[in-house]
Amino acid sequence: MDALLQGFTALTWQSFVMFAIGGGLIFLAIKKDYEPMLLLPIGFGAILVNLPLSAVWGTEMEPGVLQTFYNAGIATELFPILIFVAVGAMIDFSSLLRRPKMMLLGAAAQFGIFATIVVVVLLGRAFPNFLEGIDLKSAAAIGIIGTADGPTSILVANRFAPHLLAPIAVAAYSYMALVPIIQPPVIRLLTTKKERLIRMDNIEKPISKLALILFPIVVTVISALIAPVCAPLVGLLMFGNLIRVSGVLERLSQSAQNELANLVTLLLGITIGSTMRHEQFLQWTTLLILLIGLAAFIFDTAGGVLFAKLMNLFSKDKINPMIGGAGISAFPMSARLVQKMATKEDPTNFILMPAVSANVAGQVASAIAGGIVLALVPWILGH
Repeated sequence: MDALLQGFTALTWQSFVMFAIGGGLIFLAIKKDYEPMLLLPIGFGAILVNLPLSAVWGTEMEPGVLQTFYNAGIATELFPILIFVAVGAMIDFSSLLRRPKMMLLGAAAQFGIFATIVVVVLLGRAFPNFLEGIDLKSAAAIGIIGTADGPTSILVANRFAPHLLAPIAVAAYSYMALVPIIQPPVIRLLTTKKERLIRMDNIEKPISKLALILFPIVVTVISALIAPVCAPLVGLLMFGNLIRVSGVLERLSQSAQNELANLVTLLLGITIGSTMRHEQFLQWTTLLILLIGLAAFIFDTAGGVLFAKLMNLFSKDKINPMIGGAGISAFPMSARLVQKMATKEDPTNFILMPAVSANVAGQVASAIAGGIVLALVPWILGH
């Protein structure tokens, strides 16, 4: 009889806190429809792994099913890389090729990563007790949250701060889901009514198939030459896109966009949830990561908006600065949000395609930024 009750007797208050956190993520997924494909499996994984005496995680000697998923998919970086293949197959870069200057907005919207790293390092030196355990590598891993790019966040955290992987991954995907809540106040604060009413050219001139095919190849080569360590990130993203635009691999393209994306997202979500064991998650550091990650996300949004305003000082064809906020990697949520905000200001203002251009640019830029961080931090520490 005692064997049947040992699960109940092993329950702790930490278990109930994690059940509540997991339940909250499931609530956001189902009730609020915030990234349900990610938040629901993450929430359920958090509940599973915090069950007392749970066999789903197991031990080092006898790993359970979720630890097996973690070892095979996260520790080896397989799941995030496969997600990049799927995302690449989903993206249409023709809008960006029509407006190449939007790549600048994607790059500017990565400002929050580097600003956050610098601020955290400076604060760590000024208040060592307050930021105990947050070194340069940890700061870099946390700063990547600002890209709103879950796979890149996982990759960088896995390399630099594996002990912080759970809160970093949860923060990255949660903030990506909360784009409609976080970004509007920032964008409105940094723009005027007149700027939000700016109309943009929506002429969709055709892009040659050759250009579409060359784009992923050229981006891969250039980005790998700039930061060789980013080749897996950008290369697999562009490989997925090359499958899409080649025109001869339609079945593979559809499989990457649907079956591969769905399966890997399912496994990635529940595996990330399984890293939320209360021994590691219920710490002061977790709250700190969530706050710093939120700051990075806000800085990224602000960087894109402010750079768009700067471009307007030197450009005859004005850019609606709200589009700069779509330069983050949250595709296509951020582009849709910007269009919704524009419609609220003027129901006849259609800026979706320029916003999509900035959004897909952010997808590429976030992967490159992740690679640059992976290359620069060890170099700095080595010197």
